[in-house]
Amino acid sequence: MMNSLWSDGDVVNIPVGDDIAFRVYSSRLLGKDKSLVLHGGGNTSVKVLEKDHFSVEEEILYVKGSGWDLETIEAEGFSPVQLEHLKRLAGLPSLSDPEMVNELVTHMTRAAAPVPSVEAILHAVIPHKYVDHTHADAVVTITNSSEGEEKIRRIYGGEVIIIPYVMPGFDLARLCAQRLDAELTSHTVGMVLLNHGIFSFGESAKESYERMIYLVGKAEAYLQSQAAWDITITKDPAEYDRDAGLRLAALRNRIAGAAGFPMIMRHHTDPETISFVSCRDLESIAQQGPATPDHVIRTKRLPMINGDVDAYVAAYKAYFFENEPLAKERKTILDPAPRVVLDATLGMCTVGRSAKEAEIVADIYRHTMEIIQRAEKLGGYRALPARDIFDIEYWDLEQAKLKKAGKPPRFAGEIALVTGAASGIGKACVDALLASGAAVVGVDINPAVETLYVRLDYLGLVGDVTSETRLEEILTKTADTFGGLDMLVLNAGVFPAGCKIAELPLEQWRKVMALNLDANLVLMRQAHPFLKLAPKGGRVVIIGSKNVHAPGPGAAPYSASKAALNQLARVAALEWGEDGIRINSLHPNAVFDTGIWTEAVLTARAAHYGLSVEEYKRNNVLKTEVASRDVAELVIQMCGPAFAKTTGAQVPVDGGNDRVI
Repeated sequence: MMNSLWSDGDVVNIPVGDDIAFRVYSSRLLGKDKSLVLHGGGNTSVKVLEKDHFSVEEEILYVKGSGWDLETIEAEGFSPVQLEHLKRLAGLPSLSDPEMVNELVTHMTRAAAPVPSVEAILHAVIPHKYVDHTHADAVVTITNSSEGEEKIRRIYGGEVIIIPYVMPGFDLARLCAQRLDAELTSHTVGMVLLNHGIFSFGESAKESYERMIYLVGKAEAYLQSQAAWDITITKDPAEYDRDAGLRLAALRNRIAGAAGFPMIMRHHTDPETISFVSCRDLESIAQQGPATPDHVIRTKRLPMINGDVDAYVAAYKAYFFENEPLAKERKTILDPAPRVVLDATLGMCTVGRSAKEAEIVADIYRHTMEIIQRAEKLGGYRALPARDIFDIEYWDLEQAKLKKAGKPPRFAGEIALVTGAASGIGKACVDALLASGAAVVGVDINPAVETLYVRLDYLGLVGDVTSETRLEEILTKTADTFGGLDMLVLNAGVFPAGCKIAELPLEQWRKVMALNLDANLVLMRQAHPFLKLAPKGGRVVIIGSKNVHAPGPGAAPYSASKAALNQLARVAALEWGEDGIRINSLHPNAVFDTGIWTEAVLTARAAHYGLSVEEYKRNNVLKTEVASRDVAELVIQMCGPAFAKTTGAQVPVDGGNDRVI
């Protein structure tokens, strides 16, 4: 339930009159509460009297800038715009979107500030110092229910002005200005925008913030009074489907095919989600539209029910071609792939170009599920018509928010699994793949792999790769977390201390073969069906060794196991080409920042060749030291377009070895 988070102790050090600092503080309080705003939603402002370089005082509206999130906003996130000019704009009979943006930007007082919120004019016409705007779940639930406007009137009386749905921008600001002139009284503390959100305002940051908490709290209390607050869990999560991993990968493959590019797909089977997707009337309640229009740029207008991607694409195209002729200017269709999938056996899958995007979609739709279920208890969920949602989805100003990220990185939407990921070459590969936009699963027997990174696009799993059962679990978890597998980097291995064949224990031989060869065979075999479903074709990179072509004395188990792995890769390249999977090998040598090169091993090998350790490190044709990051860079190239038409290749990365050459 809604409670004020304001603490006078938190603001005791903010100087009296530092309006921006108070604005930052209360904005962050709003942003912390996900039932008020989600992922860049909502906006806030404050009106400040400032002197220009000529010592002339002028009122400036500091309004949240585009691209900033209320939860983490800083003072630089607010755009200063000349207030009087904004008020004059509200009196114009019309103003196009490009004209409006131009007026906002050209009347900022700080050139480096972000583009002001499209609702800057609306904030300007509200005659209060501080203004807060959220998409509070409780308020949206009521306005999106049957007879929602009438319910709002009963809840608030004259405390709020009720504004019918109008697309955000100039038209909404102009309407609000007119209604404020006609209806604003000393008792008015906010505005409710039907099917959109709620405004509160006041003369201090605390007053405006706590009015928001008060207004939303009244909406929550109303839902409780109507037995529409508590959501009953009607079905426990089903037992995990052993085939779900491949089912998820196949679904991701079809969705990526519809989108035209790879996608990350996150899988959700919590009790609340399973209960929702198991509703008998799921088809009707989930096929009306988003809770608030701006969610459409993340979630699309509708989720896909079950797995018929072709039917979803056809319906999306029909939606586009029905509404596009009604737009003010011509539109180009966006990709028609779903971003939310609701399935009675899979739960909910959310899709995005990155793990972060997919998680944002999940956050938004979790709140949407709650809103739908509560609105149903109020007489029925009622979303805006498709035409209104289309106008937001294809609104240039909203699309600009998504385009700010620019060109996606090389491996955006793709998933890589790296063995031996906790250190050395494996860790360097994880780093390089993450930097190139991939979601990465790192596997290692070292528990440090789990905390290598704390980020949505990384999953660290502890596992002994010689365990067939554990490898199966790892692949299932990979598909469950990211949707499938595109790239496999086989790096885990062991390099034992030197030992001549005449003295070699059989147990040591078997241990090296089990890790360097057998484990890779099993993982390749188990990964094959996932790699077949990779949207851009599966890729396997084998981390081999110089010893494949130029073995040294005292390294029989290592040399033989790497040679056998190399031959396995060549056979796999022949067999898997028809599946669109390419397999290439790298043969490093003398890469000393790896786990297998302990000081003892390094000293022993250097002594064997009669060299110092430093001489041994640079004992190659180019007299250069090869680092893990050098190997990782070639891994990236082998997984990328440069090697798109190459399979079965073997590339040395060793500074030039005279014996290999």
